Amino acid sequence: MEEHLTVGRVAELAGVSVRTLHHYDEIGLVHPSARTASGYRAYSPDDVERLREVLGYRRLGFGLREVADLVDDPNTDAVAHLHRLRGLLVDRRDHAAATVTAIDRELSARAMGIRPTPEEQLKVFGAQLYEAIGSAYPVTRRTEPRIAARIWEALGDARTVLNVGAGTGSYEPPNREVTAVEPSAVMRAQRPAGAAPCVAASAERLPFADQSFDAAMAVSTVHHWPDPIAGLRELKRVARRVVVFTYDASTTGWLQRFWLTRDYLPEFADLLVGWPSLADMAQAIGGRAEPVLIPWDCADGFFEAHWRRPEAYLDDHVRRAVSVWTRVGPQAEQRAVNMLRDDLSSGRWAERNRDLVVLDAAELGLRLLVA
Repeated sequence: MEEHLTVGRVAELAGVSVRTLHHYDEIGLVHPSARTASGYRAYSPDDVERLREVLGYRRLGFGLREVADLVDDPNTDAVAHLHRLRGLLVDRRDHAAATVTAIDRELSARAMGIRPTPEEQLKVFGAQLYEAIGSAYPVTRRTEPRIAARIWEALGDARTVLNVGAGTGSYEPPNREVTAVEPSAVMRAQRPAGAAPCVAASAERLPFADQSFDAAMAVSTVHHWPDPIAGLRELKRVARRVVVFTYDASTTGWLQRFWLTRDYLPEFADLLVGWPSLADMAQAIGGRAEPVLIPWDCADGFFEAHWRRPEAYLDDHVRRAVSVWTRVGPQAEQRAVNMLRDDLSSGRWAERNRDLVVLDAAELGLRLLVA
């Protein structure tokens, strides 16, 4: 038992209560692997390592369910967890430092009798969209293997692949030479150790010569580009083959096909005003569009992923990893969440959507463009 720590000692070292550790044990989050001679819980070095990861994610604001998903990921070891935690903490530190600098600047201005403009005042806490949503990505935005299989099949025999809007690296194909492009520092910081090299650049201005790659891919990112058509044409310029996972908002009645936008968040339509049609996007790369069904247990928590698991949309961490919720604004978000919570409690949601429970996959407008 010399290598084991008692529950009291662990609580003292970790700065948590014994009751918290008992709770983690009861819910299966951190099980002490041994008992002392007196029958008390005792923690091995491996138990302590897992607890350290749990506490790290908890203190970053993640919920217990999301923490469990993170620490149970068989593809992430202790070193990878440390890299991820470090990236999240550095991001938080950098944001705090930038905010302090902005506040100091305004205080200096006000001391001289200068009142900043409304735009300048808002910039104190303003951020690019990914900076606002990016820190939640490791929890809910993971590779969905069935969608990945479609994307990788579409890449064909490409040996060199450019991943544009790469984010944290989901869907980057294994056993190929991948180069990533990602404009957000937050997302780049969360790319796991050993991920493909990542270039800070935008889709509309790729810093590569014509036909530099066998294939270019873009997954769930085109809607973030200021000029989607220009970005798609850039993909076509730098690669001989193009694969894009995106969304079709050009079909008649598209807003009605998903219960969340139909019944709770009609503001979603405003986000796609001016969005190019699927035909325009396909034409930009000279390709075709193929429908992609969403499995009911989709591992990648994009906006439509929880179509058969409505309770997930009540979870703030699920919503924070999806740009839609940030873009519609807090008032629309809170109204939608409150309405959904009420309808789940009353059974109205189940009554309206009773046909969904028998489906294993749903067609909600996701498309694969291949050229």
